[in-house]
This record gives sequence, C-alpha cells and structure tokens, in this order.
Amino acid sequence: MELDRAELSPGGASSPTQWSPSALGQACSEVLHRLTGHEARRASARRVALKDFSALIETTEWDRLLEGSGQPLRRAAETLGQVTKALEKYAAPPKEEACAGSAHSEVPEKAVEVGVLFLRLLEKVEAGKNCLVCPAWKTVLGHLAGPIYIFAITHLLEQPWTSPRSREVAGEVRSSLLKVTQCSSVAGFLRGENEDERFPVIMGLLKPYLNKESWKNNPAVKHVFSWTLQQVTRPWLTQHLERILPPSLLISDDYQTENKVLGVHCLHHIVLNVPAADLLQYNRAQVVYHAIFNHLYMPEHHLIQAVLLCLLDLFPILEKAQNWKGDASRPTTHCDEVLQLVLTHMEPEHRLLLRRTYARNLPAFVNRLGILTVRHMKRLERVIVGYLEVYDGPEEEARLKILETLKLLMQYTWPRISCRVVVLLRALLKLICDVARDTNLTPDPVKNALLQEATDCLILLDHCSQGRVKGLLAKIVLSCDDSTVVSCIRKVQWVSADASYHGT
Repeated sequence: MELDRAELSPGGASSPTQWSPSALGQACSEVLHRLTGHEARRASARRVALKDFSALIETTEWDRLLEGSGQPLRRAAETLGQVTKALEKYAAPPKEEACAGSAHSEVPEKAVEVGVLFLRLLEKVEAGKNCLVCPAWKTVLGHLAGPIYIFAITHLLEQPWTSPRSREVAGEVRSSLLKVTQCSSVAGFLRGENEDERFPVIMGLLKPYLNKESWKNNPAVKHVFSWTLQQVTRPWLTQHLERILPPSLLISDDYQTENKVLGVHCLHHIVLNVPAADLLQYNRAQVVYHAIFNHLYMPEHHLIQAVLLCLLDLFPILEKAQNWKGDASRPTTHCDEVLQLVLTHMEPEHRLLLRRTYARNLPAFVNRLGILTVRHMKRLERVIVGYLEVYDGPEEEARLKILETLKLLMQYTWPRISCRVVVLLRALLKLICDVARDTNLTPDPVKNALLQEATDCLILLDHCSQGRVKGLLAKIVLSCDDSTVVSCIRKVQWVSADASYHGT
C-alpha cells in the first residue's frame, strides 16, 4: 500500500496518468484485501486499512479522476463500492447472541470512525461533480450510494448498538448522501427523484441477509428493511412486491414478539400500499391473512394491536374475492372469523393491557360488519356487560370503548335490542352508579365522558325499545337520592319525551 500511497500523493509525480482510475482501483483493492482477507481478523490490520483509505480519500484528485471514462473507471468505481460495503459491514453490529460486553460496546465507536470516512468521501464526490462536464461521477456514486445508505439507517435509529454520537454522525451521512444525489428526502432517494430508483438496489444489497438462515446474523438488517420499506408508498411499491413480501412474512413468523410486531408492521404497510388486485393474485392476501391470524393466540398486547389493525385493512381486500348472490344468505367472512376469536379471548381476559387492546378495536369490527353483527350478539352482550362492570384505571379506556361499541351495536342491530333491554339497562345503571360514587380514583373529565356515553346509550336503548326504558327509569327516579344518577336519568327522559319511535 505504501507504493500506492506514494503514487497518489500530491508529493509524488504530477503526471495525469498517475491519477488514473486504474491507480485508484489498485489502491482500493489493497484496502479491500485488508478489510476482508485473512489478515482482517487482526484489529491492527483493520485499523491500517482504515488509515490507508482515509489517506486515499484525502490525496486523490477526484475532479481529475472522475474525468476518466470507459472500463478502467467502471472497474475502479466497482472496487471502491466493494470497499464501501466492507466498511459498512465492519461497523455493523454482531450477531444477536454476540451482542454483549465489549463486542457490543465497540460498535458505536466503529460507526463514528466509518461515518467520518463516508462524510469525507461524499464531500469529495460532491466537490468533484461540480467541476465536471462529463457526468462520470454518477458511475462512482452508483456504487457508493447503496452501502452508505444502509450504514446511515443502521446507525440512525435508536438501537442497543448506537450511541448519541454515532446517531449524530449517521444523520450527517444521510444528509450528505441526499445532497450529493440531489434528493429532497429519503423517499425521493429510494424512488429515484432525479435518477433511476434506488429501492431495488437497496433491496438487492439486503437480500442475502434476509433469508431464513442469515437474517439474524446482523440484528440491524430487519430494522433497515422495515424502515426502508415504509418510506416507499403507492404506486412505487407495487412493482417490488416479490422482493418485499417474503422477508416481511419471514420476520413476522419469528418466535420473538419484537420480530413478530416488526413483521406485521411491514405486512400492514404492504396491505395499505399495494393494489387489491395484486394482493389477490396468487392468493397473496390469503397468505398474509393466515400468517398473522395465528398471532391472535399470543397474549401480547402490542402484537395483538398490530395484528388487528392490519386485519381491519386486509378485510376489504379479502372480501373482493367473495361473490354473494342476493338470493342466498351472506357467507361468513374473515371478519366474522376474527371477531369470533377476539370475543372468545375477551370474555375470560383479566389482564388490563389486553382488555384495553381488545376493547380499543372492537368498535371497528362492529362498524365493519354492520347489521351482520347480529351473528355475534349473544357473545357481544356478555362481553359488553362483563367489561362495563370492571374498573379500568384512571383513564377508563376499556369501558369508554365498550360504550362506543354498544352505541354502534344498537344503531346497526336495533330490532334485536328490545329483548335485551333489561340486561343492558341494568349494566348501564350500575356503571352510572359506580362512577357517581367514585370520589378519588377517576379524574373528573373521564367521569364526565363515562356518564355522557352511558346516558347516550340509555337514550338509544329507549329508542330501540319503543320507550320502555323511559317507563322503567321513572320508578328509579322516585327512590334514588344520588343527584348524579338522577341527572343522567332526567336527560334520558327529556330527550325521549318528544321522540317518535320508528327505529333508530
């Protein structure tokens, strides 16, 4: 390497041939050998390689070098790209099982060192391209952009292998890369704001590390894939479906909850940004459905939340493939199947976080099914009554969402409500009494919201029962001495006084 450095040094001969692409390629090959060859196992060899590459960046006249063309320039650019890939791997975190102790703590330091090199390299390319008539710099940048992008995203996000300093440097690398490529955002960089799209290039670099055998060798790869995927939206994502769907399914199928959630987020992004026709082709939508349906058996509230949100957006796509003829009963849908399982899990559930997660998503299922919710009336009634009885903490999220569900249920299925008036009336009055007697635990705004929602439910219940509720409440007012309860009952009577009962 000393010879190469002498040839590329400003103190050496000044003949233009000594600044040729072939000389750069030879020097880069030496650096690459020290980073990836047998001697790369020694820390001293890697440090020398980094020093040599730093010197190479500083001593090369990039504006004159990039005036070259043809095969020598392409070979030099290719070798430079291989060095960049090697440096990105050098700064990458080790395998998950090895992420401990000194091996883990060394990663941010390496990232800062490599990030500074990338910043200087990008600065040189930026300075060189401004002096050129011939756009040969694009050839070099085409080999550098992918690995530098992966490095930046690997260390940009807050992860166990990053530090404030390494994240700062990674952010600067990303900004510099966008500046050199003349892109206004990462999304523009990926979809090719000014040049050919780079998303396929990035996916191609990640592909060897996203198969069943290797995807855990680098714990950063799944995060880079997920973050990159979510920067690309429709219509650009559709053409890459074959590249992005298998890794997303692979990550979601892992035994670790963190990976399941990450994979489901990727699948959800695909569902939202790929046309239904493409997802229905080759039964892809069914594959996604079955892949995440089984996650509903996991008692992890973060996972359940991610799965339910994804399924709610997947149902319209799955239903496009179903044909219903008006002369027959409507077939059971995937939404029915999921709601049945959710209600089965909700009934005995005692963990507050899971109860809140289920209750949070229940109104969307009732909205989705509409009048077809009658198929689940018995179980819904038990869940509603059971959840209204249990205090849910100061925010009362579960009970508020259950009241919202009950309102929707009465609006959609009002002909079936009259036979359930007594059960629902008892549950609502008990809730109002509990809230009225609660003097310490629940904040006043939450209490008011609960009382308002419960009162609205009583008004709807009265409409559905042709005024029966108003008659039953008249007896309660005479014997009740709680002003809050009486106030809620009076509201029901006032609103219902002039109502005409022809359904809701």
